[in-house]
Amino acid sequence: MSDPAELAGRVLETYERNAAWYDRERSRVLFERGWLDRFAGMLPGGGRVLDVGCGTGAPIAEYLTGLGFAVTGVDGAAAMIEIARARRPEGDWRVADMRALALEERFDGVLAWDSFFHLTREEQRQVVPKLLQHLGPGGPLMLTVGPGDGEAEGCVGDEPIYHASLDGEEYASLLREGGAEVVAYVLNDETCGGHGILLARKR
Repeated sequence: MSDPAELAGRVLETYERNAAWYDRERSRVLFERGWLDRFAGMLPGGGRVLDVGCGTGAPIAEYLTGLGFAVTGVDGAAAMIEIARARRPEGDWRVADMRALALEERFDGVLAWDSFFHLTREEQRQVVPKLLQHLGPGGPLMLTVGPGDGEAEGCVGDEPIYHASLDGEEYASLLREGGAEVVAYVLNDETCGGHGILLARKR
């Protein structure tokens, strides 16, 4: 693995450079549908969803919008948001780094799919409370996580990209401290491209 600290510091600039590649290559098959439907089933009809690390808005924000939810998409890479705005100018797309998220709004559900796991472990400890602060009572929070405590290297285009995860017990503790509880914690879900998914509900 490349130097972890250096790699972690380059995540947003890597996505800035690779936004067009990502939009072109990102699967539209929606293998995530089962988990998205479970998340959606915990929302009120027409509820507001905050999609953190929304990328270009396709296919996840598009899918949730199609189900009748009002989606606000935020991403720290401006190039990603530019593509989302060009494709769906009627959408609510904002440039925002989840590490400093402070929208002064509450949502019925918060989702951070294929984005949260790019944070360092210490950043994840700081961001879980921020995400919960944006979530209304009874609302779901869904994150993709790694297979256990540690760091790993993936790739975006031809460039290396940083990944990290805490272990399940620490996630559960962070959620309890923020007034939420784990609903489901599934690692290496073969029905979802091998993703690890953490689904919680705010009390």
